[in-house]
Amino acid sequence: MCVTHQLLEALLKNAPNEQRFLSVPDIGNYSYGEVVARSQQLAAGLAAAGATVGDRVLVQVDKSPDAVALYLGCLRAGFVYVPINPAYTPAEVSYFAKDTEASVLVCRPQDEASHVVAAPKARVITLGSHEDGSLAELAANVEPHMETVSTKPEDLACMLYTSGTTGRSKGAMLSGSALLANGQDLHQVWAWEPGDVLVHSLPLFHVHGLFVALHCAMLNGSEVILLPRFDVAQVRRALRTATVMMGVPTHYSRLLADPAFGAKDCGSIRLFTSGSAPMTEGVHQEFTERTGHRIVERYGMTECGIITSNPYEGNRVPGTVGLALPQVQLRVVDGIVHTKGPHLFSGYWRMPDQTAEAITEDGWLITGDAGELDHNSRLTLAGRASDMIISGGFNVYPKEIELVLDATEAVTESAVIGVPHPDFGEAVVAVIVFNEGADHEAVTEAIQNRCQAELARFKHPKKVIAATELPRNAMGKVQKVELRSQHANLFQSAS
Repeated sequence: MCVTHQLLEALLKNAPNEQRFLSVPDIGNYSYGEVVARSQQLAAGLAAAGATVGDRVLVQVDKSPDAVALYLGCLRAGFVYVPINPAYTPAEVSYFAKDTEASVLVCRPQDEASHVVAAPKARVITLGSHEDGSLAELAANVEPHMETVSTKPEDLACMLYTSGTTGRSKGAMLSGSALLANGQDLHQVWAWEPGDVLVHSLPLFHVHGLFVALHCAMLNGSEVILLPRFDVAQVRRALRTATVMMGVPTHYSRLLADPAFGAKDCGSIRLFTSGSAPMTEGVHQEFTERTGHRIVERYGMTECGIITSNPYEGNRVPGTVGLALPQVQLRVVDGIVHTKGPHLFSGYWRMPDQTAEAITEDGWLITGDAGELDHNSRLTLAGRASDMIISGGFNVYPKEIELVLDATEAVTESAVIGVPHPDFGEAVVAVIVFNEGADHEAVTEAIQNRCQAELARFKHPKKVIAATELPRNAMGKVQKVELRSQHANLFQSAS
């Protein structure tokens, strides 16, 4: 039986219209009622642009109050919200537009011309950071979308892309019920309470910033200090009036790099969380010494949100990612972490074979991460079964970069690896075998130019290393473990 949109209703249930929702430095404050009203306007604008229930709306915009309202507007009208990184190039956007068959693509005003070319089958409209752009103009000239569409719990609400080892990005389909189940678990285990205020310096185009942070705050009816990006000085100011901060290890390393940062900045904070990448024990220890706070580390992935968390009350063990959330089942099979529960995604968009490989016949998601459970069922990750790199909290898949490198003239072959970096956690490094007689400097410049044109900046190699050959095993497979070992200290001098 159809019901009204359970996720949207739950997100707004505990928030009176007059309650402050978004506080944006140098811009202003917005109540829940104001953001909801704006979501109604933008939903009507999308409908006027041609979006209908079930259509994919591809979104590549800067972080702003309107970006939040756009997400809620898509939920309200039954459009499938598909956010992508603003750093993606037109070539990357073209793939997403084609794969999703998006009816509408919302982009920044400065990107409109390139995106009209990149997405010829979508209606391209713009959204600026200050309630401007063609979507805002459409919304101003139509009646607000007042009614929330009826949905089933399993209906698709959002789709987030996660790259695969084949180099082709996969759309992880997320239902409203899966997102709600995960948000409710996190609201419980992190002990959200009346009056909590969240410092939000994360992007809004992936699970951590959009679902983990924003959903928890909304389920609690909390204020969100919405920062456009992570800036140490801005975050320190925000912390002094907040109670919760969610970040990635790079954020905490950068705070610690400021000698003035310390306990006085954190007087009102009750909870710091970290995820999206492993945190070193050294950062944990130094943060506690400087602030008196123990960071709560957790573990999750695009396909299922958050799986485990160290406890709010009780022993938080650095180097571990804690215990399964209340509605989450967890097991380790042949050294690989599996999870099951209402938080799971619905599969990969139009990739049944990939879905079948990822989910067992009895409904367990094979995460691809190596780990072990102790006698208390606390999970410790032992590394990634794949070669995925996590740099600055972003997932980077080597194959996607290698395809670009190998297409560069005078490159015989390449191998992309992640090596330790004091700021980013891991840095992307390309090991290149050049054609005989090639000008290494000229080819490296060509590689940089190609990456600039085809890949988001966080995927660009921070070092290009020449090699006469790549190490291989008896089966001819490149031994990236050996390469990572060879270059493990590459950025040691940067610390």
